Amino acid sequence: MSANASTPVELVPLDALPDQGFHAAEAVIDGDAEPLILYRDGGQVRAWLNVCPHAGRNLDWAPGQFLKSGDGHLVCAVHGAAFELHGGCCVAGPCKGDALRAVPVRVEDGKVLLG
Repeated sequence: MSANASTPVELVPLDALPDQGFHAAEAVIDGDAEPLILYRDGGQVRAWLNVCPHAGRNLDWAPGQFLKSGDGHLVCAVHGAAFELHGGCCVAGPCKGDALRAVPVRVEDGKVLLG
């Protein structure tokens, strides 16, 4: 199912995301099913494609399981690139200076919606 103006696509209930934690989801973006990383910060959720800009691999170490460093960065399990959680910019590792591809999401009525 892809997003359109009349039918919002629900990715996950907000309660399924732990505060300051990650959740995996999938959505159709530009006609292709894409894996997503969702990150919850209180009542706000950010989302990125689950694709490391370094080698094009998923960032999770096991399906839906993501690493968070002691200083609060998302860490790619393959080569150790570290991404800050506000804009998804790589702050350390082989793709330093690159960024994860952001996916627009919003929280509405206790649900995380694409768009």
